[in-house]
Amino acid sequence: MNAGKLEERPFPLLCVLGATGTGKSGVALFLADNFPVGVINADSRQVYADFPLITAQPGRAEREVCPHRLYGFLPTSEKLGAGAYARQAEACVREERAAGRLPVPVGGTGLYFRALLEGIAPIPEIPPEISSRLEDRCLNEGSPALHALLADRDPDYARKIHPRDRQRICRALAVLEHTGRTVSWWHARPLPRKPFRVLKIGVTLPMPELEMRLERRIDAMLAEGAVEEARAALERCPDPTAPGWSGIGCAELFRLLSGELSPEQCRVLWRKNTRAYAKRQNTWFRADREIIFFRPDERDRIAACVAAFLRGAAPARAGATAY
Repeated sequence: MNAGKLEERPFPLLCVLGATGTGKSGVALFLADNFPVGVINADSRQVYADFPLITAQPGRAEREVCPHRLYGFLPTSEKLGAGAYARQAEACVREERAAGRLPVPVGGTGLYFRALLEGIAPIPEIPPEISSRLEDRCLNEGSPALHALLADRDPDYARKIHPRDRQRICRALAVLEHTGRTVSWWHARPLPRKPFRVLKIGVTLPMPELEMRLERRIDAMLAEGAVEEARAALERCPDPTAPGWSGIGCAELFRLLSGELSPEQCRVLWRKNTRAYAKRQNTWFRADREIIFFRPDERDRIAACVAAFLRGAAPARAGATAY
């Protein structure tokens, strides 16, 4: 018998992913009617407690259909990075598995899926004072100056990021200062294999159709009280640099409430930025050849694909939707 640690037997994990507004939540609820599932949020905006409407979080009726995890729990002032998300999401995955349910991460944040499925470099938490000092220095000296410093100390990583990518530059320098190791060194560390057997269901629509859906959804959010929701959040957290305000919809409404935008300007900019974000998400997911894409209304085909996956069969890709 091998004296080493036995590898954990892989168990099924079903991912439902795609651009904003494509109908991922509807697909997840349909699956809950056909399989015992537990939904786990994989959207970096839907973690915020102050913005359930603006970020299109599942409502009470939807949450009653099956368990929903990691929605609306984070204060606007805090950030949930990919590493922290992966740790919490994997705990939820294991709990759903132990309860006899199929874990189903649902969302559109590609980095969250990557961190959960592939792992992430185990870089220690950086003390806030180091990060703050480097961010202040970056503001005073400019991103290119600190990028040049990074290029001298970690040239491999510096080549991968833009000289004006302030966040990644400061992060890399902070990692080096705190750990004595470069980001490149941390990224080269081997990661433990995840105990998942994964099916990735992509939910997609042609861009003209998706753009119409997004416009209708934004108008519905405004009619249902998005401005009031943002105003209440502003009373709790008036800091425009807080992570929760950086999301699309939240950022435009903050500018509306601060008097920078008129209601119509806010609406137009919200639509524009949402369309651009959906296009970026599509680009990210199209690069993943493991994803099998379907329209949100192709539910019988989705159910058949999931059933085959749970039986252990390789799901057929023939006829998969392509846009």
